[in-house]
Amino acid sequence: MIALIEQEAGAELSLAAMCCALSVNRAAYYRARHKSTSCDDVELRDAIQRIALEMPGYGSRRITAELHRRGWRINRKRVQRIMREDNLLCLRRVKRLRTTDSSHALTVYPNLVPELDLTGLNQLWVADITYIRLQREFVYLAVLLDAYSRRCIGWSLGCTLEAELTLGALRMALAQRARRPELVHHSDRGVQYAAGPYTALLADHGIAISMSRKASPNDNALAESFIKTLKYEEVYLFEYEDFAEAQQRIEEFIERVYNEKRLHSALDYRPPNEYEQWLLDQQTPAGVTE
Repeated sequence: MIALIEQEAGAELSLAAMCCALSVNRAAYYRARHKSTSCDDVELRDAIQRIALEMPGYGSRRITAELHRRGWRINRKRVQRIMREDNLLCLRRVKRLRTTDSSHALTVYPNLVPELDLTGLNQLWVADITYIRLQREFVYLAVLLDAYSRRCIGWSLGCTLEAELTLGALRMALAQRARRPELVHHSDRGVQYAAGPYTALLADHGIAISMSRKASPNDNALAESFIKTLKYEEVYLFEYEDFAEAQQRIEEFIERVYNEKRLHSALDYRPPNEYEQWLLDQQTPAGVTE
C-alpha cells in the first residue's frame, strides 16, 4: 500500500487524493511509512554487520559496493554513518612501512632527555615521522611537539621521505615559537634527522640535538603517543582519496581538534592551546597585558 501511494502520488494525483481514493487516513499512512523506514534501517544495519563480519578488512566504500551488489539503493555517507555509530569502521592493519633508516654514517647524537627537568615550554621539542595510506599510495607526515604542553608546533605532509619533509615541520615550529637557550630537539636516529641540512638548521638556532638510543622506541614516547592518537582518532576513520584531502583533514585534526579541543590528563584535562594560555596567564602579573 505504501509503495503504491508513493509511486502514484505526484504523478497524476496528490498524496491527499491517493489516500482518499484508497480510503487511507493520511496520519495512518505517515505512521506506516515511518515504521517501514525504521524497519529498513534495522535491515540495513544487519546487512552491514553481516558484510563486516564476512570481510573484516572492508571499509565503507567496499561495503557500499557490496550492498549495491545485493540490491540495496544506498549512498556511502549513510553507510559510513551507520558504521561509525556501530563501531564498524575498519581499523586497517596494513604492512608497516619503515620511516626510520638508522643505517647511515652520519653523526648520531646522545640521548639528552633523561637529564632534563622540564619546567616550561620550549625546553624540549620531540619529532617523529609516520606514513599515511591513501587510496593508491602512501604519503608521509613529519611532526614536532612541545613536550611540556603536548602541542603540535610543526608538521609537514609530503609524498616522499626526502629531507624537505622534516625541514618543513622544523621551519614551521621555528616560525611560531620562541627559543630558550636550553632548548633540546629530540628524535630517533633516522637519516632525515641526522642529515646535514637538518642538524645545521638546529645549530644555527642554538638548539641542542638529542637522539634515542639504539632499538629504544620508548625514548621518543611522547611523539609516538601523538602519532597513535592521530592514527586512531583521524586517519583510521577515513579513507583519503588523494593528497589534497589528506592534507586538509590532517590540518583540521592537528590545528582545530588536537591542539584546540583534545583534553590531556597530563595537562589537568586541558587541550594544549588552552594549557599554554594558562601558563602565560600565570606568568603575567595582574593588570598587565601583553
